[in-house]
Amino acid sequence: MTNTRIAALDVGNDSIKAIFGELEYEVNIPNIIARDVEDRPVIGIEELDSKNPLDGIHIRVHSPALKENNVIYRVGNLATKSENATELDPGSSKSEEDQTLILLFATLALDAVKEENRKHFRQTKNVIDANYTLGTGLPLREVKEGKDAGYRSKLIGSVHQVEFLVTPKYQGMKINIKFDEVKVYPEGFAAYINLVMDNSGKIINKDLIDKRILIQDIGGLSTDIAVIKNRNVDDDKAQGFNLGVSESLEMIREEVRKKHGVELDSRRDVVEIITKKNDRNHIMVKGSRTSVHDITDRILLDLAKKQYRLLRNVWSKNSQTEICYFVGGGATVLKDYLKTLNNNLDGFNIDFFEDEKESIWMMANAYYKLIMDYVRRTEKLQQPKVDNSKKPVTN
Repeated sequence: MTNTRIAALDVGNDSIKAIFGELEYEVNIPNIIARDVEDRPVIGIEELDSKNPLDGIHIRVHSPALKENNVIYRVGNLATKSENATELDPGSSKSEEDQTLILLFATLALDAVKEENRKHFRQTKNVIDANYTLGTGLPLREVKEGKDAGYRSKLIGSVHQVEFLVTPKYQGMKINIKFDEVKVYPEGFAAYINLVMDNSGKIINKDLIDKRILIQDIGGLSTDIAVIKNRNVDDDKAQGFNLGVSESLEMIREEVRKKHGVELDSRRDVVEIITKKNDRNHIMVKGSRTSVHDITDRILLDLAKKQYRLLRNVWSKNSQTEICYFVGGGATVLKDYLKTLNNNLDGFNIDFFEDEKESIWMMANAYYKLIMDYVRRTEKLQQPKVDNSKKPVTN
């Protein structure tokens, strides 16, 4: 594993969460892209180099893995300001979308190009050759359909280049990305690993490992329900559904636009309105604080009822389940609605992560633990064996 850097990436439908190296760098970028031209105008009186690169990701991506190659994109915060910005559509497969790969390559390039990280790689003038050992994941439905193998093969064995164009601090830099290894994990299984294992591979939740549990991971475009028993994910019982929060967030955006004339840039803006600590479910309309509770409550309660129906159906087929954990960004958005429904209806033993960051970062943390465990085991196998037969005999 020499000259390779550990990367754990959760390409979520709302944003990409990534952890690098020895936990020394993490990044969160909105999952939004927009096609662009080479010389985008720089707005503002600040010098380009003084701005935050994460607010101005402007890149050309060249990769044999892409359907549309050698295209220029605005990514993340910069893309939200574009009229042609795209977010992943409900019903799409994460493993088959160019957008997933563009976000993945951009995030890796942002790690490689950081001044303090360049020591890990070979650099010649403005070109950095970066090698990664990657842990990532796909929704359970896509893994069951065998799409993980095709996704992995797109990444491994090729060179993927990200060229920074009008990006603060990094303009003109080119990053050649190669993968020494890529591990693609089912999202439900990863959530379980995160609950029971720490970063060094030790069991941290002994009470949980022998329980029969469900993990309902609510994402932007899909929901995975992992069924855990005998310390393993039951692949036959586990289910993936094409039901996430993205469609409901789009509905809220549209109703806010129609009723209040306010244009929210992205789904992430909607999430912030729903989950912020102060003035939750309020927006500013012509300078006045205005409630959008009527819109958010109606749409999110309807989605929570559908999610609760999924839980009820899976629990009925796994009647000896002891607890269900709700995880993911969608669980954070729907937590209050699901708790109210459960109190009024079946009264299942369910739990949420009160720390919103812990829930949102759960997949990235899980992939990090899994890829680190893989690296440790591989390095152990590669260590030279000691031949005791050749040791001198001592009296």
